[in-house]
Amino acid sequence: MFRSSAFSGATHGFAPGYVQGNLAILPATLANDFLRFCQLNPKPCPLIGMSPRPGDPSIPELGADLDIRTDLPKYRVWRNGELAGEPLDIRDAWRDDLVAFVLGCSFSFEEALIEDGIELRHQACGSNVPMYRTNIPCAPSGPFRGPMVVSMRPLKPADAIRAVQITSRFPSVHGAPVHLGLPEGIGIKDIAKPDYGDAVEVKADELPVFWACGVTPQAVIAAVKPEFCITHAPGSMLISDLKNSRLAAL
Repeated sequence: MFRSSAFSGATHGFAPGYVQGNLAILPATLANDFLRFCQLNPKPCPLIGMSPRPGDPSIPELGADLDIRTDLPKYRVWRNGELAGEPLDIRDAWRDDLVAFVLGCSFSFEEALIEDGIELRHQACGSNVPMYRTNIPCAPSGPFRGPMVVSMRPLKPADAIRAVQITSRFPSVHGAPVHLGLPEGIGIKDIAKPDYGDAVEVKADELPVFWACGVTPQAVIAAVKPEFCITHAPGSMLISDLKNSRLAAL
């Protein structure tokens, strides 16, 4: 469906049980520094697959016939830090020096939370999860540096404890929360005003629970302003052939 450009929306709810991923495509001159950035910051940047060589649009470990140029619903093409377009495939923009990186997505651990009976407010409201820039620094690599971005889900204390236990089993898709309660402790001035996504209510008997977020590398790339790069459009993720159950640490 995505390869034929028959659908261009968000992938949440598609192919339940299968791993979805964030996409970042960079010129080979930046690839080693970005790879090292992901390795140094595994919580916000959990790398689950990458091009086997520059210019190769396949990622065999994520899908036998995967073509990174066509297999997402919508992309974003950036030139010198400015959005240059949102194509439904990137064959016309593809270059022989490009390296694709796929990073784990919170959709995988959200599925596990829901299966355990934990309600997720943003899903109940039909909105995007709220995301915030923090004062937590990422370890730098070459030109890549900046603060961690986190996603927030309000939970009752008992559910928050259970959520820590569940998501700790998924280190390759952000793992356990990085912070609970007291948003000002990580530099968030107003919980009602997320930097990305949509605001959700935090009730009096709930704690805001914060996970490292895959928007972090996109925010860092935007600050670097490379002469050319490609990302997924918000919510339009890569759906792999991997099962979420395979990501859980035994």
